Amino acid sequence: MQAAMIRQFGADAAVQIASLPPLVPAAGEVLVRIEAAGVNPLDLKMIGGHMQAVFPARLPYIPGTDFAGRVEAAGPGAHGVQVGRRVVGRRAPGDGGAFAGYVLAPADTLVAIPDAMSYEQAAALPTGFGTARQALFDTGRLQRGQRVLVHAGAGGVGSFAVQLAKDAGAHVTATASARNLELLRDLGADEAIDYVNDDFTRLPPFDLVLDTIGGDTAMRSWRVLREGGMLATLVDFAIAAPAGRHGAFVFFAEATAALREAVALFGKGELAILIDSVHPLEQAGKALDRVASGHARGKVVIRTAR
Repeated sequence: MQAAMIRQFGADAAVQIASLPPLVPAAGEVLVRIEAAGVNPLDLKMIGGHMQAVFPARLPYIPGTDFAGRVEAAGPGAHGVQVGRRVVGRRAPGDGGAFAGYVLAPADTLVAIPDAMSYEQAAALPTGFGTARQALFDTGRLQRGQRVLVHAGAGGVGSFAVQLAKDAGAHVTATASARNLELLRDLGADEAIDYVNDDFTRLPPFDLVLDTIGGDTAMRSWRVLREGGMLATLVDFAIAAPAGRHGAFVFFAEATAALREAVALFGKGELAILIDSVHPLEQAGKALDRVASGHARGKVVIRTAR
């Protein structure tokens, strides 16, 4: 099979296409022919070697956690997933493997997807939707009527967070570039803020801030957080909250339950899935560069099959 892999970690790591032997499912596993793989900021961190203390990985390493495809074969005892079924799943970051033609996955971690959902849409779900859901409800404990600020609301996580927070009855404010303000409103944001020309720190206090950017944006966000409020960050492992405020890093790991919810919402027409761009496997490096630019509108996807 074909795979995009790296042979060293670090800023100079080059993503190269390699041919690998076929995969054989073990007990409880299935073999999935990957049609599309979602690209996440986490993939950049893994390639850079910044996550070895948290998600240790061995070289050579095939990046990618999020995948969608069709079940090709099942190992002994792999129940609940039929050969030929269209599915979506997520690999552990330390294992990687989604930027490839095939992947192995435990049968009980896969979620069937409807015919109306494209493989690209499905591959956009696992980390983006799951992280947004966890940040809002598990970490942030968001309640109906509360005020939430979502930074980079047009991005892969932010676009899901805006929709989920609005559906939960929150008052949603989101930041984005000027060209994406109308998109934020279409997703359900009550207020859309141009992060270049508007000063979000002048807004009334929020109960919850979802920080997808870090740095100065995170530091300024403390100013608009009410006393007792929560800043949930996807960036800063060692977040330290000022007195009277709370901060927590969103450590997303398990996607299966979130995927079932996402597929159900999509089936009811209650979830929009934004695709920024689709790249062939041979251009995996360009797909990663697009994510690294910080300007993706929705999810960047690699189309692994032709």
